Amino acid sequence: MSLFEENLAPTPANYEPLSPVSFLKRAAAVRPDHLAIVHGTRRYTYQQFWQRSQALGAALSKRGVAAGDCVSILAANTPEMLEAHNGVPLIGAVLNSLNVRSDANTIAFILEHGNAKILLTDTQFAPIVKEAVGLLNNPITVIDIDDLMAPGGELIGETTYEKLLLEGEALLNDASQADWLNQRFSQVSDEWQALSLLYTSGTTGNPKGCVYHHRGAYLNAIGNMTTMGVNLHSRYLWTLPMFHCDGWTFTWAVTAAMGTHVCLRSVDPEVIFNLIEEHNVTHMCGAPIVLNMLANAPESVQKRAKSPIEIATGGAAPPSAVIEAMEAIGFNVTHLYGLTETYGPATVCVPQDDWPTLALEERSGRMARQGVHYVTLDNACIMNAETMQPLPKDGQSLGELMIRGNTVMKGYLKNPDATAEAFSGGWFHTGDLGVQHPDGYIEIKDRAKDIIISGGENISTLEVEESLYRHPAVLEAAVVAMPDEKWGETPCAFVDLKPDSSLTADEIIDHCRNTLAHYKAPKQVIFGPLPKTSTGKIQKYLLREQAKNGE
Repeated sequence: MSLFEENLAPTPANYEPLSPVSFLKRAAAVRPDHLAIVHGTRRYTYQQFWQRSQALGAALSKRGVAAGDCVSILAANTPEMLEAHNGVPLIGAVLNSLNVRSDANTIAFILEHGNAKILLTDTQFAPIVKEAVGLLNNPITVIDIDDLMAPGGELIGETTYEKLLLEGEALLNDASQADWLNQRFSQVSDEWQALSLLYTSGTTGNPKGCVYHHRGAYLNAIGNMTTMGVNLHSRYLWTLPMFHCDGWTFTWAVTAAMGTHVCLRSVDPEVIFNLIEEHNVTHMCGAPIVLNMLANAPESVQKRAKSPIEIATGGAAPPSAVIEAMEAIGFNVTHLYGLTETYGPATVCVPQDDWPTLALEERSGRMARQGVHYVTLDNACIMNAETMQPLPKDGQSLGELMIRGNTVMKGYLKNPDATAEAFSGGWFHTGDLGVQHPDGYIEIKDRAKDIIISGGENISTLEVEESLYRHPAVLEAAVVAMPDEKWGETPCAFVDLKPDSSLTADEIIDHCRNTLAHYKAPKQVIFGPLPKTSTGKIQKYLLREQAKNGE
């Protein structure tokens, strides 16, 4: 044993497991009366935010949710989502945020795969939830979130969210329950403990469950706060879905900075610009489609903030023209890159001192690169996937982007083979192909495994192909990404029909819309034989070119 290790073991005095829930507890103590959340006419201070989150945790505990149990939520960007991101992990439970664009079959699969005990659901999504719950083999408790900003939704649950909080508040106010509550609120004893469960499109078509830990979420939130300059004067508008990578962990980053969360149920340029003006918004995030919507909104609705707004974007690289257009209307664009497996942002395109001197097109081109690894990540580089050796930083050598560090997921739930494959060689294999420039900046050139990024959401081509092959008239099918002005990319299907069969493109699309979430259905269908290699493998790179050229 080293001299410096002897009798120097961790103690409560010098070691505490890192957890992002600590950010809210601190904010409530330091700035209890500061405005934490804005949603329509609703306003919550940090003290109220913390109190409501504790009440949620207490009520869930009383209903039998224990450390390690899964609690799912299907909701828009509302205060309830922010409270769930604190109240659920506060008791050591695992939060599972569901994609609001998912179909009933996908929701049912996730609820069963994650063994969810309780589902908190926005009444706006009652029809799809009823259908999903009807597909489950095991019962689940449903709690309704009845948001005044979306009136008219159907109540389908055992009780409402606000009544659930009243149950928790009664426990918080009962002195005889103090010891029991303290025990429930001290369930995070290991920062490697599971914090949340988020699903991404898998290569088999079924979604894969990425398990986050407390340490990773804590560090990535700090990375976001540092990278984007979020502070106690910041007002962050939720144009990014909170269900997506836990809002890229900005759900905790803004709280860590003790800024203000401005909620937004859905992306509407006019509403966004109104909120920017009303609340003097300083920070936002969103997929390139969001930037494109804002940049192309009518001038009559493009209201300006008092100072430039910091906006982070990720997913498919934003076209340089979009970056230029956003700058023209008062936004500073920061390009981030990441995946569900990396808690969202893992790299950032840090601007260099000489960039302002470059010609506009050259500068926006530099800004569209994926950049360098986050301050809270160990490393990211382009490597040869077979030798696991870094490739030359020459801007030409094409390899796979590899990532390693504390902000990489624990692994895929119940999928050890996929986890081992993703982490082989001691790095996380992103499946994205790119180059590294002499200045160290990474630039992705293509996405392996043909994942389509549409409006910031991943679509598995194999999942769409599975739907196509289930039509009795389809002989062969392949799906690739097709450029789309609104969504960035949408699926394009290439279909070869069986002999003597006839089918229209609309019939193919309708078939897919009946079996998939609508956004996953092809937007274009091209009929004819599919190009293949000598071994019979479909040559998707040829199809991508054909789709790109609109042929």
